[in-house]
Amino acid sequence: MLVPQLAAGAAAELDPLRAAAESAVRGLLRAGADRLVAVGGGPRTFTVENLEFTSMARYGLPDQSRFDAGGGPPAEPLSLLIGAWLLNRTGVMNPTSGVCVSDRLPAEECAAIGAELAGTDDRVALLVMGDGSACRGTAAPGYDDPLAEAYDKEVARALAAADAAALLALDPQLSARLLVAGRAPWQVLAGAAQASARGYRGELHYDDAPYGVAYFVASWEAAR
Repeated sequence: MLVPQLAAGAAAELDPLRAAAESAVRGLLRAGADRLVAVGGGPRTFTVENLEFTSMARYGLPDQSRFDAGGGPPAEPLSLLIGAWLLNRTGVMNPTSGVCVSDRLPAEECAAIGAELAGTDDRVALLVMGDGSACRGTAAPGYDDPLAEAYDKEVARALAAADAAALLALDPQLSARLLVAGRAPWQVLAGAAQASARGYRGELHYDDAPYGVAYFVASWEAAR
């Protein structure tokens, strides 16, 4: 839905979401980190050493550039694909590393991955990709679920407040029921924030559920 050429009639309607995402990525780049890592969910956990913007041909968009999976699987997860697309769209042409986190990974293991990312001598910036519930109404991909809206409100609050503990408390079973794509990546972010032993402040740039899927755009930065 973020890619205008693929969103068809929804392209203009999602311009605010797209603009918020691009603005957040530019802010991330202005932080001047030594290393940028894209984090997204997928069928299994693996690392992509050199993530570059890839072809979206399998989604109906002609080849535009190449994807260097760095030894990873040939079918890159959609989360990292969109992360690389956003970086390319905002002018980042150099390779970036990526981490795909299994949708089934427990919270403590997600947090451990985040802690490992934060526990280096480099200043690391994370581009964390993930949707909220896909059960917001009868037209949603997962139809309507009465628990979806409350779940998404708590995620929005946690992202706005940079509340790592709240993200780590998200239930994997409920997240799976609501078709949440962001649970594991958000918990990687939370683990990194807790491991860095620095206070963070958050800002929520976008919170809406077009077509029954919850989208959030938020930025976290270390409090000075």
